[in-house]
Amino acid sequence: MDINLNEGLELYKALASDTRLEILTILANQPATASELAARLNMSKAMLSRHLRMLEDACLIHLSRNYKSDDGRKKVYTLRVDQIQIHFPKRIYLPFKKKVYEIRLGLYSDFRVQPTCGLASCEHTIGHFDDPRSFVLNERTDASLLWFSRGYVEYLIPNLLEEGEKPEFLELTCELSSEFPESNNNWPSDITFTINGIDVGTWTCPGNYSDVRGKLNPAWWDSHYSQYGLLTHLRISHQDTGMDAHQLSTVTIDDLHLDKSPLITLRIGVKDDAVNAGGVTIFGKDFGNTPQNIQLALYYSEPSVPSIG
Repeated sequence: MDINLNEGLELYKALASDTRLEILTILANQPATASELAARLNMSKAMLSRHLRMLEDACLIHLSRNYKSDDGRKKVYTLRVDQIQIHFPKRIYLPFKKKVYEIRLGLYSDFRVQPTCGLASCEHTIGHFDDPRSFVLNERTDASLLWFSRGYVEYLIPNLLEEGEKPEFLELTCELSSEFPESNNNWPSDITFTINGIDVGTWTCPGNYSDVRGKLNPAWWDSHYSQYGLLTHLRISHQDTGMDAHQLSTVTIDDLHLDKSPLITLRIGVKDDAVNAGGVTIFGKDFGNTPQNIQLALYYSEPSVPSIG
């Protein structure tokens, strides 16, 4: 589950109880009926129902009415999520100036992909599922969702810095998940980011999510397919490269030589020798939970003006 800080009141209420946390812990191990939960918690079913209703309203659990067990079919409660990510308001950055460039998903300059793979616009799929030829169709420029199991997509980006402007910090923001033929919340993938030919870091994405429907997904997009990703922040400073406060490598912004070229190359992919080769799904402005495409922000400082006198 992926929410913004000010959207989760029902969720926060549901989690603010030792009893409800214990219910979630029980269901994390195996589904259970209301009677089984009441017995485990030494609680009346009437009192238990209030807790279950709050957990259901928060989309943390749901009732499966045809669960098949050794005792036949029965109504059991199961978990709907296996992790929750809460996005706080924008962080406060150092007082540098900033230039932002938005990258549309389908405007890659190079690619190499292996099935499962595909693209989709807000209106329909582009070409055919699992056909790499779809990635060279003219319609690819409309893509707002893109996925592949192995390989990469590479973008050519204008370097917006002017002469004399010193790069201080680079931030790449995008919504990502791994890629599974339908969806699997536990499907890790080692996603590598390459800028100007340098592998700046590899991040292991935990899964490919469909526990709840993506907020932006068009109505025609099947709920069994990938629904949303994690909003990731790759940051490259003068010290290192990190992803959401975790260091990925010792590559610094100075290593990228941004002052040497009017262009920046960005590659996102899964290498052939990746330990977790679980693919990549990139969510654009019409899919997932974040209404944006890939964004590259350059924070910079200007040359100081010498004083007179």
